[in-house]
Amino acid sequence: MADLFAAPAPQVISVSALNRLAREALERNLPLMWVAGEISNFKRYDSGHCYFTLKDAQAQVDCVMFRGRAQLLGWLPQDGMQVEVRALPTLYEARGKFQLGVEVMRRAGLGALYEAFERLKAKLEKEGLFDPARKRPLPRFPRAIGIVTSPQAAALRDVLTTLRRRMPGLPVTLYPTPVQGEGAGERIAAAIALAGERRECEVLIVCRGGGSIEDLWAFNEEVVARAIRACPVPVVSGIGHETDFTIADFVADRRAPTPTAAAEMASPARDELSKMLLQFGHRLLRVAVRGLQERMQRLDYLSRRLIHPGERIRHQLNELRYLSTRLTGAWARGLENLGWQTHGIGLRLIACKPDVRGRTRESAELARRLREGARRQLEATTALVTRLHAHLKHLNPQSVLERGFSITEGADGTIVRDGARLALEEEVKITFARGWVGARVNRKG
Repeated sequence: MADLFAAPAPQVISVSALNRLAREALERNLPLMWVAGEISNFKRYDSGHCYFTLKDAQAQVDCVMFRGRAQLLGWLPQDGMQVEVRALPTLYEARGKFQLGVEVMRRAGLGALYEAFERLKAKLEKEGLFDPARKRPLPRFPRAIGIVTSPQAAALRDVLTTLRRRMPGLPVTLYPTPVQGEGAGERIAAAIALAGERRECEVLIVCRGGGSIEDLWAFNEEVVARAIRACPVPVVSGIGHETDFTIADFVADRRAPTPTAAAEMASPARDELSKMLLQFGHRLLRVAVRGLQERMQRLDYLSRRLIHPGERIRHQLNELRYLSTRLTGAWARGLENLGWQTHGIGLRLIACKPDVRGRTRESAELARRLREGARRQLEATTALVTRLHAHLKHLNPQSVLERGFSITEGADGTIVRDGARLALEEEVKITFARGWVGARVNRKG
């Protein structure tokens, strides 16, 4: 009876089922939220996924940012950075480890700027301003280069130094403008528009040195992006450092990681061109020398074929004598061949002349032989007919009747060979050698 009131056995679940229930409870009760902290142990794997720890003075939490979200970052997270992440608390079931699934990351304290950056980026991308098909190629050998930056910027000195080193004779036009501060975006856009109107350059460099996101914000304004896209001159952006990305970088025809790299991208290298020209010069010289040598050899060959007119006339006279000798010999051989052909035809005609006397003798002999043959054939035929007549005469029934025999025929005209066939009183016909008589059978023996 005690067993009937015992407590039911507790349900036993696996570790994986427990972790799954815990994950579902976390995701159901803790929605997406913003979490602030310092990055530690940041690692980006070849797969593109990012793993790091977010910590503060009292605690830390593991974070994962998968490739699809990580590739949308316009900057490279590093250890020690203060950031804000928009993440979903969850549990990694395989290890039972609590972690944050990061959707968005921004530098701490700059959330509003980053949100504005992302909104404008999405808007312009939707309009097609970032479309690679709209990017224009840079001229390989520009005749002039324009620069939009501040005259006091260190980036200007870097660009000018690079251009002077790569192509000293290349004309450079500066379109001065403030690159940060109040109203800098409108001033930058106006300078870009002025460069496009004047058409003094074939490539336009928009640049400034590195700085914080606030310092670079003028290049994130919509008016600058639309001015770059509307500029008829190809634009190269060289703003900040390699890890800095602005809206101007996405709109520009080419993006350089630094102002120095922008100058190298927009200008040809004098040393490389000098080497190229030197190589072309050597190739041209080799081609010219080879052409001269071929023509010299051809001239020598043609000179060997040249003959003095007198010598040529003598050669032609010798040729005419030789041809005359050949013609005379050919004529004589032709006449001789014709003579032999005529003689052969005469012999053939003589051989074909008819022998009338011989043919007459042959005809007489053939007539005699024909008469003799006809006579012998007639005699043989007569003898054959005589033998056949004697034979037929021997077989003639009349000869038998002449010897006293007779032929008896029945009433139906058939010859009677057996007397038993005849009936009494039957009439018969008896044929003799001369005449016949009728009779009636009255006795049989």
